[in-house]
Amino acid sequence: MPKEYGRDQRVADFIQRELASVLQSEMRDPRVAMVSINEVRVSRDLGYADLYVSSLQAQDEAAQKDVVKALAGAAGYLRTVLAKRSTLRTTPRLRFHWDGLPGRAGELSALIDTALAADRAREQDREGDV
Repeated sequence: MPKEYGRDQRVADFIQRELASVLQSEMRDPRVAMVSINEVRVSRDLGYADLYVSSLQAQDEAAQKDVVKALAGAAGYLRTVLAKRSTLRTTPRLRFHWDGLPGRAGELSALIDTALAADRAREQDREGDV
């Protein structure tokens, strides 16, 4: 019987958990002060880990690029910390990407609310026709 989560998913969960702790407590760079790691995807061979991040402080595109650049610059340090905390034979190389979805959450929520209101209005119209 196969495991519910593959090794790549378990490694991704480990990386997300550990790096969230490191970013919160050990990083001194003010550009990464309020960074959240939203998702980690690890390649099947565990060679690379793509980390999708967001920040409450980075509102414009330039600030978002600064956050990703700061994290990419610290990737070697972060990989070393992961290697010390894990029992993996090799530690995946870290690649950081901006995750724009949290910033669009309000917009998506409004679209869902509008669609639900339209459905309710159609349902009321049908009930009125009967």
